[in-house]
Amino acid sequence: MKFPDRLFDTVIVRPPSITFNKCVSGNPLKATVDVNLAKKQHEEYIKILLENGVEVIKLKSIDQFPDSVFIQDTALIGLKSKRALIARFGEVSRRGEEEDIAILLNEKGFEVFRVEAPGTIEGGDLMITDLGVIYVGLSRRTNIEGIKQLMKIFPRELVIATPIDKTFHLLGGVNYIGNKTIIIAPSLVDLRYFEGLKMIIVPEEEEYASNVLYIGDGKIIVPAGYEKTIEKLRREGFKPIEVDISEFWKCDGGVTCLSLPMYKTI
Repeated sequence: MKFPDRLFDTVIVRPPSITFNKCVSGNPLKATVDVNLAKKQHEEYIKILLENGVEVIKLKSIDQFPDSVFIQDTALIGLKSKRALIARFGEVSRRGEEEDIAILLNEKGFEVFRVEAPGTIEGGDLMITDLGVIYVGLSRRTNIEGIKQLMKIFPRELVIATPIDKTFHLLGGVNYIGNKTIIIAPSLVDLRYFEGLKMIIVPEEEEYASNVLYIGDGKIIVPAGYEKTIEKLRREGFKPIEVDISEFWKCDGGVTCLSLPMYKTI
């Protein structure tokens, strides 16, 4: 089951490690993280992907890196090419999570590049579209030098740098959901950078619901319980699929963080 409006048909995932409760997080409920529940929630997330025709490559967990379940941050893969850019984390404690990703992509025949110091990029700052445009969060985790290197590796894409300071990754406040449409929390991200796109506005009290994953055919994986946003999406003709990711929320992670898309190469 493949949908032409989906930007990827394959993702890479990594289960939470036994050290997941030591994640980097400013959430006041971090101390209540239930690792076993997180593992169950992650399996449900994978199940949803598989049920909707997404191929899932599952890597081993890495106990050395508590945040390694947030695998999206490790790389940018494909974009109508056989190239991949391996991230250099702005969060120093996470450097090393990306190494087995580089090995895997080499094995799959990708031309693998790496962000070099002093550049930093994390995948959570990269909003990919089907418009030949990448929106990149200029943030605490991704800097100008990293963005310049991204532009050299993917020269056919127009890169728009988007300064953010209210969320540590761009995708924490805005995501592309196909057909020139974004879902966005204006309490977190400045609307002006996205002129020309249709915007579905997330209310401030539900800003976490702006972190969603579009999987084609109008289907969107959304965090469970954000009824105003879910109803808005339904009114716009989308088909929200709710997933409980409470334990990942406690570690400042969201729906997109849990999978690394391999964007279509043609």
